[in-house]
Amino acid sequence: MTPGWSDADRIRADVRPPEFPAVDFPITSYGATPGNATAGIAAAVAACSESGGGRVVVPPGVWYTKAIRLRSQVELHISEGATLRFSTDPADYLPVVETRYEGLEVLNHSPMIYANGCTDIAITGTGTLDGQASSDNWWSWFHECDEEFKRLREQSWFGIPLQDRAVGHRLRSSFVQPFNCTNVLIEGVTVVRSPFWQLHPVLCRNVTIRDVVIDSQGPNNDGIDLESCRSVVISGCTIDAGDDCIALKSGREADGLRVNVPTEDILIEDCTLRVKYGAITLGSDLTGGIRNVYVRDCRIDGPYFALYIKTNAVRGGFVENVYLRDLTVAKVLKEVVQCNFHRGEGEAGPLIPSVRNVELRGVKVEQARNALLFRGYRHARIEDVRLVDCDFTVDQPSTVQHTVLGFDNVTVNGRPIKDVHQIR
Repeated sequence: MTPGWSDADRIRADVRPPEFPAVDFPITSYGATPGNATAGIAAAVAACSESGGGRVVVPPGVWYTKAIRLRSQVELHISEGATLRFSTDPADYLPVVETRYEGLEVLNHSPMIYANGCTDIAITGTGTLDGQASSDNWWSWFHECDEEFKRLREQSWFGIPLQDRAVGHRLRSSFVQPFNCTNVLIEGVTVVRSPFWQLHPVLCRNVTIRDVVIDSQGPNNDGIDLESCRSVVISGCTIDAGDDCIALKSGREADGLRVNVPTEDILIEDCTLRVKYGAITLGSDLTGGIRNVYVRDCRIDGPYFALYIKTNAVRGGFVENVYLRDLTVAKVLKEVVQCNFHRGEGEAGPLIPSVRNVELRGVKVEQARNALLFRGYRHARIEDVRLVDCDFTVDQPSTVQHTVLGFDNVTVNGRPIKDVHQIR
């Protein structure tokens, strides 16, 4: 049976944030000082986990730290007026850890906050996580990693084991990454000056991200990336990102085929999504597939696209059952929705993408360059795209090729649209 909006209510009911014992472990009790909080935080996390769980508390003030590794049953609480300010020295994020870089498995520098294989973890509070990234440190790596990333892609295609994937030292790590974790909560914090992707759960189940403020516009600074995750609720977040605001992914190319874990059962609601590329993006690392995505009651202002589905014959994968409802779009710089199988490498690959059952309902767009850009393949159409009760104000005609598209009460520039040829 094809899911509908009732399935969003199921996701909302099923996803529950973890709960922790009401016991505090102040980092100052474990030797943390403002100038060097690393060892004190690690000791507090260890004591908290080993005693059965609780809350590791960062008090008001600015606290300088290296990489933080969470453990099960630990809530890291950033108090009001507190800032965790992270080192910009790459040596402070060694030894390397199991992670993903743009959908490929790799041993890389640790994310600034990392957990692997944990149950019941959280980052909460109204304080700030500051990665201190700038063009003088992490962001400069954006221009220095092409050869390393090319080598990593080759290692993936040839099936080189993870432990042998040594690619160098210019692949940036994510800011916050729970990896293969269950019952995850990220709530209330403000994230600034991220080195790379900002909140990046990978292979996680039962994830809640709510009331987070993200303001980091460095190169490729996605706001929230969910990669091969299941059962996730994102709500009440405000995101200004240097790339996609919320991106759903599921691995890339050979690694995506081998691991083969989709991202599924995702609810996004009551968020404000601003610059830069896609407000809601599916891909481009989606070889493992994406299904059952619900977006409602969000405000979008300033990115290139409101919904951006990115794949081609090199990435492949499937996207199915995507529902957007009651969105207010003040401005997008390009299309409201783009899904173009000819982007990037286009048809020059062995994997045939599949996109089906995508619905926009109650979407009002005040300003956009175009309403739609849909370009499937002649041998692989984009199937069952529906626009219902939508109103677009646009500057240019849309592009629709090899796509099955339906309209119900749709207006463009005040004119009712009843046929796909009218919107071109």
